[in-house]
Amino acid sequence: MTGTRKPTMAAARRVLTRVFGLDAFRPGQQEIIAAVLAGRDTLGIMPTGAGKSLCYQIPALLLHGTTLVISPLISLMKDQTDKLVELGLAASALNSTLTVSEESDHLERIADERAEFVLVTPERLVTTELREMLATLTVDLIVVDEAHCVSQWGHDFRPAYLEIKEAIQSLGSRRRRPPVLALTATAPEQTLASIVGELGMRRPEIVNTGVYRPNLHYEVVRTVNEPQKRERLAQLLADSSGTGIGIVYASTVKQVDLLEALLSGLGFRVAKYHGRMPARQRKEAQERFMAGDVQAMIATNAFGMGIDKPDIRFVVHYNMPGSLEAYYQESGRAGRDNEPARCILFYQLEDRRTQLYFLGGRYPDAADVRAVYDALQRLGAAGQAVPVAELRRAVDVAATKVRVVLSLLNQLEVTKSTRPGIRLVAAGMSGGKIDAMAAAYQARQTTDREKLEAVMRFGQSAACRWVQLLEYFGETAEWERCNSCDNCRNPLDEQIAAP
Repeated sequence: MTGTRKPTMAAARRVLTRVFGLDAFRPGQQEIIAAVLAGRDTLGIMPTGAGKSLCYQIPALLLHGTTLVISPLISLMKDQTDKLVELGLAASALNSTLTVSEESDHLERIADERAEFVLVTPERLVTTELREMLATLTVDLIVVDEAHCVSQWGHDFRPAYLEIKEAIQSLGSRRRRPPVLALTATAPEQTLASIVGELGMRRPEIVNTGVYRPNLHYEVVRTVNEPQKRERLAQLLADSSGTGIGIVYASTVKQVDLLEALLSGLGFRVAKYHGRMPARQRKEAQERFMAGDVQAMIATNAFGMGIDKPDIRFVVHYNMPGSLEAYYQESGRAGRDNEPARCILFYQLEDRRTQLYFLGGRYPDAADVRAVYDALQRLGAAGQAVPVAELRRAVDVAATKVRVVLSLLNQLEVTKSTRPGIRLVAAGMSGGKIDAMAAAYQARQTTDREKLEAVMRFGQSAACRWVQLLEYFGETAEWERCNSCDNCRNPLDEQIAAP
């Protein structure tokens, strides 16, 4: 929509009805859309299935220019793009699944400003070529979908998230860059602050509709060893037969393979999904799940984000997740149709060791930072740019950690990313600064350990599960018992009093 006057909420309501065929906004949608139309940075916190996509789709159709959507997963981008195209809206997604010809066609549409929506992964956004193209366009809104990934993944295995802030600042002048809309299902205070800081959001309007979903029934199954846990899982699937489809999350690829083989051998119709499977097999497994051809999907956390299947009746965590944020995000994929669904955590003390192992290798330390910096000095003599692949070969540091260190060096303006590679721009880097970077990651590791301990307390507590979750996310329950979780249905004092 052209013109200098800002679109009104009356116009937004007309789009809601005429384009999307809906009669009314859901809780939180109107407030988020109003803030975006007013040009404000906005952080929307809404439960899974609460209609987050409409919060950017409606403003995009009312604002003049291109809406850029930064999305974490190709499967999620595909789902979003397909729905936009079904509505007759012009959308282009750039990802690794495109052929050379398809990518060329999409880039031409984007350059000609014929794409109302442009969906990209963080890794694609931060490339020099795409940033230069986007800088020539009228980008009127920047959307960061599943924004909790900024905090959870940026300093771990998706360092491109650390470069989103710089990419955003390059779209328009520093004072007049497009507004940023960040959307997530969960954001405890610490995660919220991280999202705002990592994205460079300016005095954002924060709209939080709360995390409570009364149709989700939480329960914890305590087990003492692996055979007992497998027996309980098989019994759960047998009890759930005919009631609907579910997801069983395991923490490792090896565990997924073992469970899928075990359950298939027992006669259950299951499929598996993890990142080491070929893309074709992952696609086939997902299609079987969406069609309801299996009773359960056995998967790592690589599965689920962006899966728009409203009738998932149960989500089982076979292994302990690393945080209550992750647990809520993943368990919340159940019951999006607002019908009752079970969220079951298998609690075994030994699972804590697996998560501690993951934590131990997650972040770069002072030696990693020094190794990368010294290699840059050695290879980039006289200000020459060093290709990232060459730098990786020159250091005995994991590739993801190299990227994390490089992202931080860019933020500190010690280095600069160029088309040939990475170039040092600062004369030197003190040992104190290196130690400070390492200390920051040590603090993150401590925080992650505290989050794991919160999961332990959740599994051991006799208090209402929903009260615990709400308190963790900074909310206050209006009740002492939800009367739907295992602890409320079968309180500990009643168990003790029973003969």
